[in-house]
Amino acid sequence: RLFGAGMTAAQASSTDPGKQVLPAMPRDNDGPVFSEPWQAQAFAMAVRLHEQGHFAWTDWAAELSRHIEAAGPADTTDYYEHWLATLESIATSKSLTTVGELTDRKQAWQRAAEATPHGQPIELGAELLN
Repeated sequence: RLFGAGMTAAQASSTDPGKQVLPAMPRDNDGPVFSEPWQAQAFAMAVRLHEQGHFAWTDWAAELSRHIEAAGPADTTDYYEHWLATLESIATSKSLTTVGELTDRKQAWQRAAEATPHGQPIELGAELLN
């Protein structure tokens, strides 16, 4: 668990008054709910970047809201697709990566996925992980 044994985000933040509560997201009594591993990874990356001081949760919430509002009322995009878009826009605006680096990595994953037999884990080549 991200917040300690059986601890939710709200409980974790209430034990340390200086911590902000994570933005609203799909959750159950045990915490955030993820239907795919990439969703948990994107969530964890955002939490880690926040912990490292790259952005405040208020900035995150504003950017996530902007992405969701820009999609409009007929949007059927998964919540975590918006989360990922927010992660990418904050990472580039804070110069943690570039749009070109993100594009290159997405293309590398796409090529790796296309080359991977069904049912096998997708892995990037060692030369692409640098």
